Amino acid sequence: MKTFVNILLVITTFFSGFMSQIDFMINPQKYNAVTLDISNLPAPVQTPEADAYIELSEVKMHYLVYSTGEKAVVLVHGNGGSANSLKEAARYLANDYTVYLPESRCHGSSSDPGVISYDLMAKDLNEFIEALSIEKPVIIGHSDGAINAVTLAALYPETPGAIIACGANSNPGTFKPYFPLGVWAKNLFKPDKLNDMMLTLPDFTPEFLAKVTCPAYIVSGQYDIMWLSDTVYIHENIKGSDMAVIKGADHGSYISRDGRQAYVLSKSWLDGRGI
Repeated sequence: MKTFVNILLVITTFFSGFMSQIDFMINPQKYNAVTLDISNLPAPVQTPEADAYIELSEVKMHYLVYSTGEKAVVLVHGNGGSANSLKEAARYLANDYTVYLPESRCHGSSSDPGVISYDLMAKDLNEFIEALSIEKPVIIGHSDGAINAVTLAALYPETPGAIIACGANSNPGTFKPYFPLGVWAKNLFKPDKLNDMMLTLPDFTPEFLAKVTCPAYIVSGQYDIMWLSDTVYIHENIKGSDMAVIKGADHGSYISRDGRQAYVLSKSWLDGRGI
């Protein structure tokens, strides 16, 4: 019986994914399908200006800073990541912005207070921004960092100047089935509160998303780990937000694995918005 259920799940996932991609190809305007042009880019900044720690109410947070521009950008990594996860993006973005790379609680060299949730990480991020007197930063998050960006904007609407959420899901039920199954299997052998969080949170209701009032760019990859309909859902419930699905991209190829694409994606939208 278990084998039959697994086979049925694989077939259902494949068929659903196939139909999703057909819809994407037939109706690219529905998803604002985008190709990123990475030609003629500035050279990346080589070294960070600062590598430091700051004491927050519950966390000793480690962070890096790349600095050349007046406008501040805060890059927020995903589950299990660190400042290194988005360092290449930071190096390119530092041509135009002052870029901060904080490490979330229980990640990297930041301290582990024993508990974690998206609300708690948003609280930490808000404290980090306040402690360093960063004025209306642009929050660019990947995966869990994108969820953190949305959560921060909803709970602390006066803090961000804008958010770019790359690869956020609204709840665990919107993942393509293979992903939570993999996380669940990994958790069987080595339980981890980071995995528990992904399997149970977030829960972005329309009412919660409506609390986001700053300019927002909701982005995912064509072959992301959540259904593209979830990207549309988040976009449609954040009033005035923009959306893009990056052609040919997966969950992290355009943001955590290619700093050039991250630069083009972010700067083109920010310039277009006059931010």
